[in-house]
Amino acid sequence: MELKDIFKEHSDAVEQRFKDLGGNVMELKYRLEEVEQKNARPRGGVKIEQSWGAQVAESEDVKHLRDQKYRPGSAARVELKAITTASGSAGGLITNGTDNEIASLARRPILVRDLLTVVPTESGSVDYAKQTVRTNNAAPVAEGTVKPYSNYGWTKANVPIRTIAHLSKLTRQAMDDSSQLAGEVDSEMRYGLALVEDTQILMGDGSGENLSGMMPQATSYVLPSGFTLPANANLVDKLGAAILQQLLTNYTPDGIVLNPVDWMTMRMLKDAAGGYLFGDPGDDVPPVLFGLPIVATQAMPVGSYLLGAFKPQKLYDRMAPEVLISSENADDFEKNLLTMRCEERVGLAVRKPGALIKGTFA
Repeated sequence: MELKDIFKEHSDAVEQRFKDLGGNVMELKYRLEEVEQKNARPRGGVKIEQSWGAQVAESEDVKHLRDQKYRPGSAARVELKAITTASGSAGGLITNGTDNEIASLARRPILVRDLLTVVPTESGSVDYAKQTVRTNNAAPVAEGTVKPYSNYGWTKANVPIRTIAHLSKLTRQAMDDSSQLAGEVDSEMRYGLALVEDTQILMGDGSGENLSGMMPQATSYVLPSGFTLPANANLVDKLGAAILQQLLTNYTPDGIVLNPVDWMTMRMLKDAAGGYLFGDPGDDVPPVLFGLPIVATQAMPVGSYLLGAFKPQKLYDRMAPEVLISSENADDFEKNLLTMRCEERVGLAVRKPGALIKGTFA
């Protein structure tokens, strides 16, 4: 066999090999696309026709293109049919996706509890000794003379444990159809308790089943003797005077509770040159005044404040927030409803009310 015949034979074999390889690669691509489309298709009530990849791979124009060995200038035109058809109503082509993230309403930060010392308890009430008298008569004495007596007195104080609770209804279908919903309702129920607890710690008046909160027991602000506020005193000046009053009681303050409106009013105070006192708006300014951290919460009314030593005050946890679900409440079984109950048991001891100063900016 002549050399040119051998060369032609190998050339034809290589050409055929490339032809087969090209077809196999294209076929593999189309089959992969078909698998992806099948995996992404909606389930239930929708019929899936031949995939776009299969339509392209099996069209006569594409077959002809392969036969032409994909030469330059070759082309194929394929008209694709819709790959989904409705099995029911005319709107069947439109399917609903599901986003499992639930769009919840805004939640207020829970901050007041973090100021206190939290102590677990297993009792229905807590007793503690509270000092009521301190008469210090210590004095220098001469040898052989009578020493003076000092007088101290204590009384027993009792902290009742209160229950904070609420109920909520939920359909069983909604619970079955969304596992996220169960967790969301659980979270909402616990948040509802924390929201009430936050307000009770600050404002509870002790009547009925209310906690005895810090604001009703705190000492009211009085301008310290010998101290004068400037004529144009702002909110910061007034807080400074209240901190001084608290320091004069010999308690060391560890925090300030304000409404966010009042804190932002302070944050936007400017000097005579128009510069911000607490740094430019672009600065990350920690909420601190006179070295004391500020808790800005809507549980505190606008225009009011509470400052002082919070750590000596104690919150007793008898039962952490608990969520229970039942279908046997009232007519829940008949109506396919579930009742959720969330409750906690806590007690608050304002052990040192003299360590707290309350006031208003008016």
